[in-house]
Amino acid sequence: MVTPPAGSFQTVLIIDLGSQYTQLIARRIRELHVYSEIVDNQITAEAIQARGNVIGLILSGGPNSVYRFGSPLIDAKILKLKIPLLGICYGLQLLGQLRGSRIEDAKRSEFGKTELWIDHHEDSILFRGLNPNLICWMSHGDVLTRPPRGALLTAHTDATPVAAFEDHARGHYAVQFHPEVTHTPWGIDLLRNFVYDACLARGDWTMGNFIEMSVDDIRSACGKRGEVICAVSGGVDSLCTAALVDRAVGTRLNSIFVDHGFLRADEGNKVVSAWREHFTSKLVRVNAAQRFLTKLKGVADPERKRKIIGREFIKVFEEEARQRERARFLAQGTLYPDVIESSGIGLHAHVIKTHHNVGGLPRRMKLKLIEPLRDLFKDEVRRLGLELGLPRPMVYRQPFPGPGLAIRIIGEVTAARLKILRQADKIVRDEIEFAEMARPWQYFAVLPAVKTVGVMGDQRTYGYPLIIRAVQSEDAMTADFSRIPYKNLERISSRIINEIPGINRVCLDITSKPPATIEWE
Repeated sequence: MVTPPAGSFQTVLIIDLGSQYTQLIARRIRELHVYSEIVDNQITAEAIQARGNVIGLILSGGPNSVYRFGSPLIDAKILKLKIPLLGICYGLQLLGQLRGSRIEDAKRSEFGKTELWIDHHEDSILFRGLNPNLICWMSHGDVLTRPPRGALLTAHTDATPVAAFEDHARGHYAVQFHPEVTHTPWGIDLLRNFVYDACLARGDWTMGNFIEMSVDDIRSACGKRGEVICAVSGGVDSLCTAALVDRAVGTRLNSIFVDHGFLRADEGNKVVSAWREHFTSKLVRVNAAQRFLTKLKGVADPERKRKIIGREFIKVFEEEARQRERARFLAQGTLYPDVIESSGIGLHAHVIKTHHNVGGLPRRMKLKLIEPLRDLFKDEVRRLGLELGLPRPMVYRQPFPGPGLAIRIIGEVTAARLKILRQADKIVRDEIEFAEMARPWQYFAVLPAVKTVGVMGDQRTYGYPLIIRAVQSEDAMTADFSRIPYKNLERISSRIINEIPGINRVCLDITSKPPATIEWE
């Protein structure tokens, strides 16, 4: 597998201890132009040292109590490494316990916005340049009773005697609150102080550097003769992948657009047109709609759908590869959130769902994988697209899952249901795109394969409900539902009911992520 040369960048490792914010910590560090990577808590001190490029470590939060049996631990030898370490929430408590301090049940738990007081402000690295009295976001029921021996108390609250401590000699830093969340508005400044003042980061994680090193890596892996087949869907992920490979191997890139029949209205033609307008390399369109639909006959389970589509997707590429004797590689736009959600990084993480380009791959592939975006979050991919010179409308195209409408039909996928959903989805998108309102990050329709009772023209109907899903997000790791004005919702509902036979009810999904996911499957 060919992936970006992340090992060439200075790296901050986030050791996952079960926090719902672990991925957010990684994003915040990258926003500071420092590469970050999430690893599970089983990583050893030797493994960290062997990487050679790790300049900082962060222990994430977590829902456990450090004194309870089975709670996540770390290799104690990590504390002896000459690498600055920051503990967050549970990470503070674990670091304190490993250094001999006592953890107790808090007399008063703290959840939500909390007033924080800075101690020894002039001696602190984490709080350098910040006010001595701040508001932070707390979420804990245990407290550290005193700082470890040799450490300096640097913050407290009314209920938490040790809200932060620092040991400059050992390079140990810890905070009880969550600096990575937006509810701690100055948290990014604290993280900046850690990575630049404690870890002495250079800030070498830029898209310009990423492009240069990725192109060299792809070119080296492919050699002088190997041809590459690139999966193209029209989305920013596949387009950025194609652009990187194109820079690396030029005319040896064979881009293939597999039209699996689950695209939005007229989207297949738009993909081909956009490619011809902005790329010089060849694009082959493979119409496999009936083939995919046949494979999904009778399948309702979402994981089976994704894996079937993933396997069939790869088979189509392998068939295309047989027509190209020199084809040795398959390039696709797998992103870091895909890997996290599909693999469940960390022993205390859960597999949320299998992504079509991760969990659906066969164990024995005939093509070697090139995944140049595997270490990037969605917002980083968009910055990459602009850096590569891709047109802005293509870079900011609304996210669309690889399995397409097949996972927006909850239940079996049929031609009739696809037609209904495709028409409804077009109405939802058209009405939102042309409305005078702040446009959501992602907006679409979902069709549950159940029927509900309705009434039209004094007659009883038995039709499908249609769900509207619209969210605000930056990278799909977290999301909040969009507040669409009632007048726009009313127009969408009226059009769908009147224009699409088979639907008699329109609903709105107002769930954030977490606890829900953006897609229904």
